[in-house]
Parts: sequence; C-alpha cells; structure tokens
Amino acid sequence: MGIGADGWAGLSGTAREALRGAEVLIGGARQLDLLPPECAGVRVAWPSPLRPAVPRLLAEHGERRIAVLASGDPMFYGIGRALAEERGPEGLRVLPHPSSVSYACARLGWPLEDTEVVTLVGRPAARLAASLYEGRRLLVLSADASTPATVAALLTDRGFGPSRVRVLEQLGGEDEEHVEGVAEAWAHEPGDRLNVVAIECRASAEALRLGAVPGLPDAAYEHDGQLTKRHIRAATLGTLAPAPGELLWDVGGGSGSIAIEWLRAHRSCRAVSVERDPVRAERITCNAERLGVPGLRVVTGPAPSALAGLDTPDAVFIGGGLTAPGLLDACWEALRPGGRLVANTVTLESEALLAERHKAYGGELVRLSVAHAVPVGGFTGWRQAMPVTQWSVTKPSSSNVSSHMGDRR
Repeated sequence: MGIGADGWAGLSGTAREALRGAEVLIGGARQLDLLPPECAGVRVAWPSPLRPAVPRLLAEHGERRIAVLASGDPMFYGIGRALAEERGPEGLRVLPHPSSVSYACARLGWPLEDTEVVTLVGRPAARLAASLYEGRRLLVLSADASTPATVAALLTDRGFGPSRVRVLEQLGGEDEEHVEGVAEAWAHEPGDRLNVVAIECRASAEALRLGAVPGLPDAAYEHDGQLTKRHIRAATLGTLAPAPGELLWDVGGGSGSIAIEWLRAHRSCRAVSVERDPVRAERITCNAERLGVPGLRVVTGPAPSALAGLDTPDAVFIGGGLTAPGLLDACWEALRPGGRLVANTVTLESEALLAERHKAYGGELVRLSVAHAVPVGGFTGWRQAMPVTQWSVTKPSSSNVSSHMGDRR
C-alpha cells in the first residue's frame, strides 16, 4: 500500500477499505502514525535492518490479512520488491501511490521519461558521479536531511559546482517546501528528512569531460603507469561487450580502468578487480569511487589463488600475469559456458602463449597499435606506442567440449 506525505486524506477509497480490513498493519513508525483509529489492525513497525526481517514477520502473522505500508510507489525502490521475492507476485495486491519522483517532475515541469533517478538510500553518495553529464537532469532520492549538502559537495568536487540544485521536501503534504541554490555555494541548513534533490548539471570550465562510452581520458585515473591506455581500453571493452547484470573478473587490475568502465556501462553490471599489489589495490578503490562505481569489489592477492571462491563470471579480462602458472586454465575453467575471455599482452613470452591457445581454441587474435603525433624539431612525426596483442574467445556451451584448457596442451 503506497501512502504519501498527505497521509489518509490522499488515499483512494479502495486503499482505505483495504487498510480498515487489515488484521495486521506493517510499516515505518511515521507511516503507521498517518493512519486513523478506524484502522484497527495490530500495528507492527519495521525493525532495522529491514530486509532480513521480512520473511520472519510474514511467517509470524501466517494467513492473517496483512497490509504493508510504503512511501509512494511500493515497486519503485520500495518494499514491494522484497515482498514479491518472498511471496511471489501472485501473493501480493499492490496499491501504488504517486512516487516522490512523479511529484517532483510535476513540480519542476520535467518529463519523467527524460529524467534520470539515482537513489542514495542505503547506498554511497559516490555512485552519483557516474550520472554527471553536462545538461542532464537528475533526481536524487535522499537518505536523510544531510543528503542535499552531501550532494552539493560531491558535485563541486567532481567539477559540477555550477549546477543548479533544488530540494523538494514533504512532497504532496501540507508542509511541502522547496529550497534551491548552486552546488558550489550551497549554504542551506538541513531541512526535512523526506526530500528529493533535483539537479540541473552544469560542468565548470576546468572539469574533465567524461563520456558515456568506454575510453575515458587517461587523466581520469590515478595510476603508476599500470594503466590500459584509452584507445586500447575502448577496444578491449568493445570486445568484452558488457551487458546488464553481467559479472566481470578483471585479473591484474592495475589501476582498475577495465573494471570501472565495465561498471559504468550499465548500473546493474558487476565486477571484481583482482590485484596482487596492495598499493595498487587501494588505488583501484579510489578510482572506482571517484568515477561513480563504488560497488567495484577489489580482491588483493596473486592470481590464480585469489580467484578461489569468487562468483562465476560472465566475462574475464586478463591484463597482467599471463605467464603465472595455471592462471589461464583457472580463468577458463571458472568462466560460465558462453562467457567471454579477453587477454592483452605486450611481451613476446605472453604473446607466444596466446598464439598457442588461439591455435587450440580458436577465437580472435589481433594486434592493436596506436601512434601519437609529436613534435620532431620544427615538424611533426608519429611516436608508436608498444603494440598490444589481444586474444578473445567465447567458451563453448556444448557439454562435449572440455572445460579445461590444460586438456588440449
């Protein structure tokens, strides 16, 4: 049951009837307080943490008529998802209320379909950075009253200080209020905890321009030289072909650029970066947070031993350590049928290894070469970067094909 800041008065007749007939009323304390005495069911406030309590509470109340209260639309970042996972869609009757996003777009005159929504409820603020592009309109679902100031500080830090920021509080209620300002000059005190932050993104003149496709500028990363350079990175991500929900292993993470740009491809993508050097591993974490994908998991340790226990990947990228005993075999064995493996190298020893595997398993073996124009006296010439040999292959899904590379050696 969706309920807004306007409480009982904002509910439909159908919703009111359902609440009157419920034997158990479950919701946040604030939501339960919005109901009048005529809703006589037993009132149960959600404990914290909420998600683990869902199956227990449903089991405790058995077959009694249960009404669960949610802010706005229960199926939009709401409790409806958890209930559907527990009971199945057929076990629910969902009565939505306008969401805070619908209210916000109505107040701002923004087309909902052109507005990106980022939730910071229970999520790190750093994830907002992946959505910052000149001219974009964003709505941020706030965790609490401190979120607007946090958002303004992040915008300023990421080069979007000139962005216009509006905070819409208690949307749809009698106490609805709006405040606004510019991110880099944000001075408003924390207001109501029920708020949505609207952002019209404006980049500063000094901001580094980041695109929406792989191949971010090398300057976007902190690194010690262990970085897959921009043009090779773009080609590598194109070959890895990230798709929503897929998991990547980035083995030999270096600066984390491959895993980071895999995650930026879609919000639901997942990635693990495996790096043996602790300093570099920490640097990967910093790069991921800076570029808006703080969900990147970083595993510190040598491969292949550090791969043990990781979830089955949909794709594997090997950017370093190819000659480590058993590494290629371990990655191939772990890869799901139909998954992709891509390996890059600049050394003759590793290139020979890839050529051998290409002969045995097929796939595609290519050499990637990039040259940059540089001054040569009073003229201009080409400076060639080290060529990169890349092997890419898709693991067969047929059960009669061995899943071990070592079986064909």
